[in-house]
Amino acid sequence: MRRILLQVLLPLLLWSIQADAQQAKLLRGPYLQSATPNSILIRWRTDVATRSRVSYGTIAGRPEKTISDVTLVTEHMVRLDGLQPGTRYYYTIGGLKDTLQGGNDNYFSSLPRPGSKGHYRIGIFGDCGDLTIHQRNVRDAFRQYLGKHDLNAWILLGDNAYNDGTDAEYQAKFFNIYKDDLLKKYPLYPAPGNHDYHDADFTAAYAQQHHTTAYYQNFSMPIKGEAGGEPSHNPAFYAFDIGNIHFLSLDSYGKEENQYYLYDTAGPQVQWVKKDLAANNNKDWVVVYWHHPPYSMGTHNADTDGNMRRIRENFIRILEEAGVDLVICGHSHVYERSRPLNGHYGKEATFNASRHALSSSSGAYDGTTGSAPYIRNDSTKKGTVYVVSGSSSSVGKPEASFPHDAMQYSNADITGAALLEVQENRLDFKWICEDGVIRDQFTMMKNVNKHTVIRLKEGQSTTLTASYVGHYKWSNGASGRSITVTPPVGPIVFSVHDEHDCLKDTFSITVADQ
Repeated sequence: MRRILLQVLLPLLLWSIQADAQQAKLLRGPYLQSATPNSILIRWRTDVATRSRVSYGTIAGRPEKTISDVTLVTEHMVRLDGLQPGTRYYYTIGGLKDTLQGGNDNYFSSLPRPGSKGHYRIGIFGDCGDLTIHQRNVRDAFRQYLGKHDLNAWILLGDNAYNDGTDAEYQAKFFNIYKDDLLKKYPLYPAPGNHDYHDADFTAAYAQQHHTTAYYQNFSMPIKGEAGGEPSHNPAFYAFDIGNIHFLSLDSYGKEENQYYLYDTAGPQVQWVKKDLAANNNKDWVVVYWHHPPYSMGTHNADTDGNMRRIRENFIRILEEAGVDLVICGHSHVYERSRPLNGHYGKEATFNASRHALSSSSGAYDGTTGSAPYIRNDSTKKGTVYVVSGSSSSVGKPEASFPHDAMQYSNADITGAALLEVQENRLDFKWICEDGVIRDQFTMMKNVNKHTVIRLKEGQSTTLTASYVGHYKWSNGASGRSITVTPPVGPIVFSVHDEHDCLKDTFSITVADQ
């Protein structure tokens, strides 16, 4: 009798298990982590434990490879290796016998080769997880501005899920909001904020020391140096490269070794920062981001907030001495942006624009009065622009002294997210507001306004190339970036300038009679 029952019930039990596996529902994701030129980690969550499978290829609907993991899990993590740099891949996710998500809009692009020059776009969302209508408006305006263009990656500036950074809040206020586009297409590199350490299951002190909150469970960081930079072996801070841009993501609220904050320059985080910047001083662009800004008079006061004040007093001089180009922070629920600064580490009252701001331009580079790109060169490497972009989901009442004296542009009235664009030696930063208007932007260029001396023989040709990316007006009437000339015997000068007469290259050519 027992044998008969087993013969009847066992198939039913196996069918039930298979049916449960087939009925698994996608709760979170897919989302893209720890991307490199040759690999990427795809994560997702299901409501019941299932096995994991990712199929992918370079042509939509025609997968070339499949990676499977037979471990039964609800938190799925599948790493794809052997990717070609800068290549788009279409992918599907699911179990061994089912597909949870796929289609022509399920794709990602591997990162470009380290050091390679291209046109790169990186999205920037600060303090984004407040579940407001503004959060959705910012998301939609940002995607509309991108249009047919894709991001290479996007970064988070902390306070990614309010109020306590719990897993449930991450689900409702972050993953559910960005799941249909940004998360499944573009690699994400986050930084933590103070609210990401407020998980109710732990005291703040314990969470700061042990990094045990949902933030660290939900994200996978490239801590072994696999994405570029020095290995940190710590998910609180890490580095990565996107082409010719070097990024550092830092933690301004957690502790290391139960005592060191970001502003403690003897601590392991800052020692790693010094090592990484020294090892990557040959990169064209260096961008550093974290949560607590050194300059702000928004919803937080940089003179009185202990973290902000100490970071300004003790830490940012290390970045300036290393030639960091751009620092991006959140925390204050406003938008603020400086000119290139150097040497100001005191309170707002001690700021002196003539001494601490290295340019009088607005940086807009749009032909308006006082606009021109910020210029840097490899010989000095001075002048760091500081941005506070903490209004991706809400704005708050600023301090009475708002705006901060160090800021070129400030806005506490509307939400927005930012876009960083880099083309070779040109960097553009745009703040895209929830109504689609770009209310602030600046341009930075390196090693431009060049004078080149060339010696030729009679009848010899040479190609002249402008040192900058933009528009070109050559002295001979040409309009491309490069021209090929065969000058006559004797000295001659060719020049090229941009449409706003902010930039000019000259080429002094001497042709000898054979």
